[in-house]
Amino acid sequence: MAKFDVVDMNLKKVSEIELADEVFAAEPNQNLIYEAAKMQQINRRRGTVMVKNSSLVSGGGKKPWKQKGTGRARQGSTRASHWVGGGKAMGPKPRDYFYRPPRQVRRAAVAVALSLRAKEKKLLIVDTLGFEKTKQAASALTKNLKLTAALVVDTKANAKVHRAVRNLAKFDVLPPEGINVESVLRRPTLVLTKAAAQAINEALTRVKGPKA
Repeated sequence: MAKFDVVDMNLKKVSEIELADEVFAAEPNQNLIYEAAKMQQINRRRGTVMVKNSSLVSGGGKKPWKQKGTGRARQGSTRASHWVGGGKAMGPKPRDYFYRPPRQVRRAAVAVALSLRAKEKKLLIVDTLGFEKTKQAASALTKNLKLTAALVVDTKANAKVHRAVRNLAKFDVLPPEGINVESVLRRPTLVLTKAAAQAINEALTRVKGPKA
C-alpha cells in the first residue's frame, strides 16, 4: 500500500492515507493511455455527415435524350454523379464510430494516469474542501494551495464545491465516478479530497464481476 499525506487548505499535514499500489503506484503503460484516449476522442464523433447519391436526388427519372442518333454520349439520367446537380458517387454516409475497450483496460488506464500524477508529485490530497462560492474557490486553490490549474475531484454530494469550481477557467471538477484519463492528463495537477481518493481506490480495486 502506498502512503500519501493528507493536508488541509493551508498545505499543513493533518493525517496520512493508504492507497493501493495497483491504483496509485502502477507501472507506466503508454498503450493503455492510448486506448483510453482513443476511446474518449472517437466516441465524441457524431458520424452524421451525409451527402445524397443518385438514388436520393430528386428528378432525373426521364432519359434526357434517346440512346442513338443524336451524336451525343448516351445518358440515362440527369442525376448521375457527373451531371451538375447530380448525386455524389461513393459519398459519406452516417456511421457509428463507437469504440469501447475491455473494462480491465479502461480501469488500468485510469490507474496509470493517477500513478503518473503521483510519481510527478502532482497529486494533492486534501482533507475537505469547504468553499461554496467561485471567489472563495479561486482564492483557496490559487492562494492557499498555490495552484495555477488543476482537476479537482470531490464527492457528488458536495454540490456547492462542484458549482464553485466549474466556473473557473483553468480548473475542472469531477465526482470520483466520472474520473477519466483525458481529464486527469488535461490539467497539470490533480486534487483529490480524502473521501474521493478512498472512493476511487475502492472502485478500481473492486473484485471483478459482470461487465459494466
